[in-house]
Amino acid sequence: MIPVMEFRQFSEQQPAFRVLKPWWDVFTDYLSVVMLMIGVFGCTLQVMQDKIICLPQRESSGNTSEVEVKSLLHLQSNISAVPREMTGLKTQLDFQQYLFINQMCYEKALHWYAKFFPYLVLIHTLIFMVCSNFWFKFPGSSSKIEHFISMLSKCFDSPWTTRALSEVSGENPEEKDKKSATSRSNIALSPGEGSLEKTQSLRSIPEKIVADKPSASALDKKEGEQAKALFEKVKKFRLHVEEGDILYLMYVRQTVFKVFKFLLIIAYNSSLVNKVRNRVSCQVEIQDMTGYRNFQCNHTMAHLFSKLSYCYLCLVAVYGLTSLYTSYWLFYRSLKEYSFEYVRQETGINDIPDVKNDFAFMLHMIDQYDPLYSKRFAVFLSEVSENKLKQLNLNNDWTADKLRQRLQTNSNNRLELQLFMLPGLPDTVFELTELQSLKLEIINNATIPGSISQLEDLQELSLYQCSLKSQTTATSFLKENLKVLRVKFDDNRELPNWMYVLRNLEELYLTGSLSPDASKNIALESLREMKGLKLLYLKSNLTKIPQSIVDVSSHLQRLYLHNDGTKLVMLNNLKKMTNLIELELVHCDLERIPHAIFSLTNLQELDLKENNLRSIEEIISFQHLRKLTCLKLWHNGIMYIPEHIKKLGSLERLYFSHNKIEILPSHLFLCNKLRYLDVSNNDIRFIPPEIGVLQSLQYFSVTCNKIENLPDELFFCKKLKTLKLGKNSLSSLSPKISYLAQLTYLDLKGNHFELLPQELGCCRALKHSGLIVEETLFQTLPPDVRDQMKAE
Repeated sequence: MIPVMEFRQFSEQQPAFRVLKPWWDVFTDYLSVVMLMIGVFGCTLQVMQDKIICLPQRESSGNTSEVEVKSLLHLQSNISAVPREMTGLKTQLDFQQYLFINQMCYEKALHWYAKFFPYLVLIHTLIFMVCSNFWFKFPGSSSKIEHFISMLSKCFDSPWTTRALSEVSGENPEEKDKKSATSRSNIALSPGEGSLEKTQSLRSIPEKIVADKPSASALDKKEGEQAKALFEKVKKFRLHVEEGDILYLMYVRQTVFKVFKFLLIIAYNSSLVNKVRNRVSCQVEIQDMTGYRNFQCNHTMAHLFSKLSYCYLCLVAVYGLTSLYTSYWLFYRSLKEYSFEYVRQETGINDIPDVKNDFAFMLHMIDQYDPLYSKRFAVFLSEVSENKLKQLNLNNDWTADKLRQRLQTNSNNRLELQLFMLPGLPDTVFELTELQSLKLEIINNATIPGSISQLEDLQELSLYQCSLKSQTTATSFLKENLKVLRVKFDDNRELPNWMYVLRNLEELYLTGSLSPDASKNIALESLREMKGLKLLYLKSNLTKIPQSIVDVSSHLQRLYLHNDGTKLVMLNNLKKMTNLIELELVHCDLERIPHAIFSLTNLQELDLKENNLRSIEEIISFQHLRKLTCLKLWHNGIMYIPEHIKKLGSLERLYFSHNKIEILPSHLFLCNKLRYLDVSNNDIRFIPPEIGVLQSLQYFSVTCNKIENLPDELFFCKKLKTLKLGKNSLSSLSPKISYLAQLTYLDLKGNHFELLPQELGCCRALKHSGLIVEETLFQTLPPDVRDQMKAE
């Protein structure tokens, strides 16, 4: 007999696949097993037992042959002589002839349905089994199913899933332990508080329970990393699976095929089942061999096959009705969309996204098995849950001791912590109570918690390409304590909304490019709440000064606008900033000095670096800026210095480097308060002797020019500490260099000197490190002078 176990491979799947088999698939699988048993049983009977038994039938017609008549007479005479109990018809056929007749009648007279019924049952059942599980085997769908089942089982068993669901449902194991321990302590103390208070050992029992109980909700590092990897897999799988609906279509097709198969089987079986009969008439032209042509046969399995066929039809009918219900479920429900609304309401995790296509279909299928699977799986679709896991892993990776080792002192002499490219902001940062400056770079989707209030000394915060939110309590703390804020952004949406309420902020640095449309109307909200703002640095691509800057004009003292080459027009708003002390308009494509600057009577420093200034005749209006001490006109295309420069009597620092100046006018040196003068990287050939008027000059640079001689009057500027003469055409250095007793830095490199004067030894403050000159030229100095310079 053929064992049923041989056919298990047609229907058996991995045990984990059962979650994608709804009740109707399981039910039809059982029906298929029963139908398979009927087919196997019928086939076994067909093989092992006789199929049909036939006996010859005498003809009653008048056309009987002479041989038959003689035979009949002979048989009758014999019958009369036989005892009554031995009476019967003799056929004179031997056993081999009967076998031959049986076989001939089985092949010719027996209906094909009666012959092949067990095989039909077996074939149809195997087709049902294959069809029911075809989507598990089809190459286009099997890989998606395997990945989904693998992730589903890992997500279901993940400790992070249990922790996340426990937290949102208020069933945190750690808190439950504490509550149970507290309740036990209250129960223990209630009967007799006075007596128990005297017994120290009894009073300490609940405390030990709380202290010794391990945190059931804590994840170790390995579990945290596994959960993190699951989040990434779920994201990628969702993007991949939601693109198509092959799983849905494959399941629909196999269901439709089963319905069609059911109708086909019912149609032809119901019409042929009555063909399975016990008595079969057989007419075979073998009269010359046996003497008979008509036979009456008995189909030995007919009664049993008839019962089995009716039973089989009933099973197929139930199978078909189940398939029809499946079709109804498929076509009258929206299975390509899946909403986690009930999970959001039950768990309180409001950011679980709805899914579509094959992803939605598989979730509908597992809901038929157990909705708990989709509930636990939904945790790994939530960004909030993912952020909590990242936060937990961050806290484990970045302990307070590890962060404390990264503390450094920044340029503002503040104790600073810098964090770069982290998935979030570790809570352990707020345990560093000594922290004064926090610098965060490329940290997105993080939130500043209320625990930042522990950093009482925090005054400076730097956000470089960070998308950072702030809790209400954290915003209140920053509003009162923060003094310096630096924000570097790629998109103006990265500007934190809580920035505009920092009323005690003193310095604000904003760096980032805007789109052409946004730059015309910069998306800066009003800064009016920043009552203490004194410094504003804005590096962007503005076309005009935003109104938000004008809002703080009454108390703003330093304004730095770096425009990256975008032309800045409409500067009339500058007139309102009467309290400005420093103003920088760098790389703004200015062709003339803006007239609005002339109204800033309190201005002390003006920087117009990297513009397109060719002429500066407007400089005459600077005479009204009586407090102006520093003027930077470097990195432009200025051809000459106008005579009006002499009217800027308050100037102490003047930058004309990287221009196209050929003549250094003598009236420049009427600004006798100059301490710093830089005219390097020009085309100057001559230094006027009037330079000796600058008795306060401490820094003078004429590097990268075409100067051939130095006036002796230069060395009358006895307060010179830095003198840069490199990359010119000088061939000799006057011995009067000895007048510069305070000289500490001298650049002579890149000239045509043959030797250095020994009078350099009189410059006692000049050391070898401060003398920039070729080594061969340095060797021309007397040995005692060289030793003096090398001595520290």
